Amino acid sequence: MNYRKIITVVGLCAALGACAQYDRTPTGATAQLSGIAVDPQQASAIISAYRRAHGLSPVVVEPMLNGFARQQAAAMASADQLSHEVAGGLTARLGRAGIAQRTAVENVSAGYQSTARVIAGWQRSPGHNQNLLDPSARRMGIAAVASPGGHYKSYWSLVMTN
Repeated sequence: MNYRKIITVVGLCAALGACAQYDRTPTGATAQLSGIAVDPQQASAIISAYRRAHGLSPVVVEPMLNGFARQQAAAMASADQLSHEVAGGLTARLGRAGIAQRTAVENVSAGYQSTARVIAGWQRSPGHNQNLLDPSARRMGIAAVASPGGHYKSYWSLVMTN
C-alpha cells in the first residue's frame, strides 16, 4: 500500500473541505460534467507551456480559483448568457469571495466540449489571448458547466491572478 499517496489524498481532501463553498474537485482530478471533462492540471500545463513559449512564468492551479471559476460558469449556464457580468464584475466577485489579488483576469467562453479546445479558442481571440499572456498571472482556476437545454450547451470560465 502506498501510504504517501494516501496521506497526500487525505491532506488534499482536508484542505478542500475548508473551502466548502467552492468546487471540491481535487486539483489533479478530472471532473466529468455531463460529457465535459475539465482537468485543471491539463489546463495549467497547456497554458504554462504557451506562456513559457512567450517568455512568461507558468501558472499553477489554485483549488479555490477552480471553485470561483465554477461559480461563474454556473451563473452563465443558469442565465443561458455568455457574460463576464452575469454574477457581477470580476473585481466585485473576487472581493465577495475573499480572494485577495493585485491583478486578475478572466476568460469566459461557451460551446466547447474539451479543455484543449477552449484554450485554443482563447489563444485565437486577441482579448482572451492577452489575458492568457498576462505577465503578472501566477495562479489559475478553470471550470465548465454543461447546459444541455441552453443555447451553447456548455459554459467555461478561467480566472488567473497574481
